Formats: sequence, C-alpha cells, structure tokens
Amino acid sequence: MNEGWMVHYTSKDTLRKRHYWRLDSKCITLFQNDTGSKYYKEIPLSEILCLEPAKNLSLLPPGANPHCFEITTANIVYYVGESLPAQTAPETGNNSVVNSGVGMEVARMWEIAIQHALMPVNPKGANGGSSQHRRKHGDVSTSVDGSRHLATPLQDISSVYQIFPDEVLGSGQFGIVYGGKHRKTGRDVAIKIIDKLRFPTKQESQLRNEVAILQNLHHRGVVNLECMFETPERVFVVMEKLHGDMLEMILSSEKGRLPERITKFLVTQILVALRHLHFKNIVHCDLKPENVLLASADPFPQVKLCDFGFARIIGEKSFRRSVVGTPAYLAPEVLRNRGYNRSLDMWSVGVIIYVSLSGTFPFNEDEDIHDQIQNAAFMYPPNPWRETSSDAIDLINNLLQVKMRKRYSVDKTLNHTWLQDYQTWLDLRELECKIGERYITHESDDPRWEAYAAEHCIQYPPHLLPQPSIEPEDAEMRALGERVSIL
Repeated sequence: MNEGWMVHYTSKDTLRKRHYWRLDSKCITLFQNDTGSKYYKEIPLSEILCLEPAKNLSLLPPGANPHCFEITTANIVYYVGESLPAQTAPETGNNSVVNSGVGMEVARMWEIAIQHALMPVNPKGANGGSSQHRRKHGDVSTSVDGSRHLATPLQDISSVYQIFPDEVLGSGQFGIVYGGKHRKTGRDVAIKIIDKLRFPTKQESQLRNEVAILQNLHHRGVVNLECMFETPERVFVVMEKLHGDMLEMILSSEKGRLPERITKFLVTQILVALRHLHFKNIVHCDLKPENVLLASADPFPQVKLCDFGFARIIGEKSFRRSVVGTPAYLAPEVLRNRGYNRSLDMWSVGVIIYVSLSGTFPFNEDEDIHDQIQNAAFMYPPNPWRETSSDAIDLINNLLQVKMRKRYSVDKTLNHTWLQDYQTWLDLRELECKIGERYITHESDDPRWEAYAAEHCIQYPPHLLPQPSIEPEDAEMRALGERVSIL
C-alpha cells in the first residue's frame, strides 16, 4: 500500500529513529534499509487502537522538532514524523525530503495511507480523514453489543476491528465474508460486509431477519453473532471465525465422500443444534453442507450451523408458505407451495446424509429436479451404496418422505439405530471433553454405553467415566493427609 523512509520515537524510547517503512494489508514493517529483509519492528494493523494527529508534545526531547501523528497500541505509542519549522522546511516533492522521512508532507502521506489501511471498506474516493470528519457526514454506526440488546450508537467498526480485505473467507447470500481481528483482544473474527446501495430491499429484510434470530440463539452448535455495525452505505455483521464448511470437507476427502463414522459424527451435531432451534420454534429452512461450518481442521471437528437468512419462526403445528431455501435441498411441500413446517429441515438432513455418503445428490440432474423431489424419485446405485450400511439407507428413506407426517422428527432421527452407535458415542464424548462442555450427549445414557462396552468386552475409556464428587469432609481429610506426607 505504501513504502518509504520515516522517522519516529515511542512512549518507551524518546530517541528518534529512521527506518524504511512498508505498509501492507495486515501490518506496518519497519526495515533497517530499503533493500534488505532485516527489520526493526512490526506493527500489526489489528493492534492499532487509535491513529490521530500529534497531541502529546510534552514528551519531546529538548530542542527536538514536534512529531506529526501518533499510532496508539495497547502497550506503546509511536510518535511518527517530524514537523520542521517553516524557515527550514524543504520544498515539497524534493527527493531529499522523501528519503529523509521528515517533513509534514511525507508524514501526511503516511497518515492517510495508514488510515485507508485501517478502513479498507471505505468507498473509492472516500476521505480517509478523522472520525470527526465522517460524523459530519452522518456516518454513524450502530452495533448489537455482547449482551444482545437493541442496536445502540457506537464508534465506527474500524476502531474496534481490523478487516483484512485480501482474506476472503467466502461469499454468502448477502455479501462477502472477510477475515478480521478484534483490536484489543486479538480475537480472530469473520466479518460479513453488505453494500446497502446494491442490496435489494427484500434481501436486506432477510439479513435483518438473520441478525434478529441469531441475537436470541446461544448454543454451541450455532455460529455466534458477536455484533453488527451499520452505516448509511454498509452493514457489517461480525461473527466468530471458523475453519471451513462441510461441503469442502466432502469434496476434499479421498473418495469425494465421507465415511459413515465421520458422517454420523457430523450429522448428530447438526441434529442437536436443530433440536435447539426447533425447541425455540425456529426453522432453518436452508440446511445444506455449505451452511454447516467446521470449527477446526481436525478429522472429527465441532460443527456449527450458519446462514439464517431464510430462517422462520414456526410453531409446532403452524405452517408457512413463503419461498425459502436452496432447490436441491428443498422438501416437496415448499416446491408445491402447500405450506411447510419444521419437518422441512428434516428433509434437508436426509439430503445432507445422502450427499455425505455418496458425494452426489439423490436426484438425477438431467431430469426436472422438482418432479423428482415431489415424487421422492431417488435411487441407490451400487457404487457406492453397496458399501453403505442398510441402517444408513433406512434413515435416509425415513427422512426423504414426501408426506410430512411420515417424515422423522429430530428426536426420532437421533434415536435411530444408525446414530445409536457406540463408536459415534465415543467420538462425540471425546469432542465434548476437548471443548470442555457437555451439550451433545447426555449423562443419562452413560450407564447404557458402559454396559454395552462390558457386554462386548470393550475397554470403556476411563477418562469418560463420571468422576465421583468429593464431600467437603473428605476434601479436608485428603488435604490433611497430603500435608502430613509432605512433613
């Protein structure tokens, strides 16, 4: 973005230093010279809390010229540039001025360049000046704070988060998702940016619907909405940053499909998150592998549901008729416009299982997919289904039921033989132990699986056994015994 010589001193060292500065989309690097790779220091843009004109002149060494602007981070302040007296200031554009790194003009170029780097989402040609300048033009942002209250006026997003415009995480239904970082904590985030000027009114209402629903959802299996900012031109939705999605996992696997063990592990997590949604009368309406995010690159990762733009509030016996979702994963009742309820999500789960285990859709792409879905005309060709268990096929058949009343519910699916599997139980318990929270399995099932292990002469992992609680008296006696043994 910018490079050149610049002088500075800091709040910890008043000796003025001269380095060759290079600015890119993520940091400012202070090099020893303009050709080598040795550098003195890096200043990550995400750690810059404030960029403002010179104000703290009391730290100036005796006889020194004032600096031009200040870069504030959590631990140190950089006082940048050198403002020469008018009678000694060289002419603008003089090469010696640029190479020396002193003078107001050189410093001003750097201040503007850094300001633009801190605000990469500014419209082209926008002024990179101070926040006071922006407020004059009505650019007041809003945010939903951590306690999920209504949106309240707040400083602009660039003062809280650094957005990395060259780190594109994906493009969702409503805009592009970039990587970002919280300035004070260094926490990685994903920031969805929507240009309101190019955004249809209908889609804007879907975005607000997504934000409204996510504000009221607090579950390990649902992506966490951190906050939202809004300006007259843009909306910024800040969410936790995850690793990738289930579709990528399927496509990048060795055979272009997932083994049953991993599919069971992922699908159980999806169902537990769905159970929470349906308990709150929320229907996702657009379940597909792209909307199942992975929290890590582990072979058995934690998953979280995202993209609630089509989600609806639907009671247990209520129906909706609005158009929702992605056609390949849509249930017949939506395509027929006959009204749908929470069982819509269960049809989508059936398609997800089919796609995971085979790497293909259950419907023939050469024929009208609407007709096929409405007639549930899917097949199980020998390759790869001859290698798949009959239990898996049975569950898919019970989820891809055209009649909604025959379609399995979340609880019935979770209790199906295919998912009631000892290895799946162990995999999920291992994940819960790693996360430090039990939210997928339930302790009431522990005795059943312990008995299963004993019956089949399998070693039940000791660390998964419930730990006996220690009574206060026992704890005191144990502590006393430890003290005695030390003595």
